[in-house]
Amino acid sequence: MKSNLQATQGILSILAIICLAAGWFKIFPDNINYLLSARLFYILIGISFIVQGRMLMHTKFMYPMYASAGLCIIGAFLPMDSSLNVIKTIGLLGGVVISFVSRSQNR
Repeated sequence: MKSNLQATQGILSILAIICLAAGWFKIFPDNINYLLSARLFYILIGISFIVQGRMLMHTKFMYPMYASAGLCIIGAFLPMDSSLNVIKTIGLLGGVVISFVSRSQNR
C-alpha cells in the first residue's frame, strides 16, 4: 500500500513540475501557460501533499500537511489579483518544509 502511495505521489509531483516548466518556457498560448503554471500546478501539488500526508507516521506532521494541501488547492482557484492569492505559496512552502522535517524525524 505504501509503495502505491509513493508511486502516486511521485507521478503527481512530476506532472506538477511539467506544468510549471511548460508555463515558464511558454510552450503554449498565454492562457494555457497560465492555467498550467498558476492553477494546475498548485492543484497537483496539493493532491500530492494529501497523498504524502497519508504516508506520514505522526499526526503532528499529517494534519499540517493536509492544511498545506488545502491552501494550495484553494489558492489555485482564487483570482490572480486577489490579496489572498499568497496562500497557495504559503501552502507550497509549508508542505515542502513539513516534508523535509518529517523525513529527518523518521530516521
